[in-house]
Amino acid sequence: MRVVIGIVMVSHGVPKFLSGKSALENVGGAMALLGVTTYPLFWGFMAAFAETIGGVLLVIGFYFRFVSFLLAFVTGLGAYMLYTKGMDYQSMVSHPLSLCVVFLGLLFVGAGKYSIDKR
Repeated sequence: MRVVIGIVMVSHGVPKFLSGKSALENVGGAMALLGVTTYPLFWGFMAAFAETIGGVLLVIGFYFRFVSFLLAFVTGLGAYMLYTKGMDYQSMVSHPLSLCVVFLGLLFVGAGKYSIDKR
């Protein structure tokens, strides 16, 4: 499970980097929901970085619980941002919300037997 979800997260993070500065600023703008309105490019970069590198770390099972928490935060904030923008729940909000719940579950379950953390 962690391998597939990790690959999914990498496939979400890499396009954010490839889309350019304005896309990263748009993603980072979600921090305004938490009252943070400065440096949207930095926060967008951090979200894309968390999805990309976090996905790789999930696959290998390294710093698994920390990464699961971080990705739960990123996907939860993404779901909340889409919800506040009035996006259709069924087609837009449910995907990041579902991933958030999966990451919270993984946070409690752990990386498993075949992971770097286990060694």
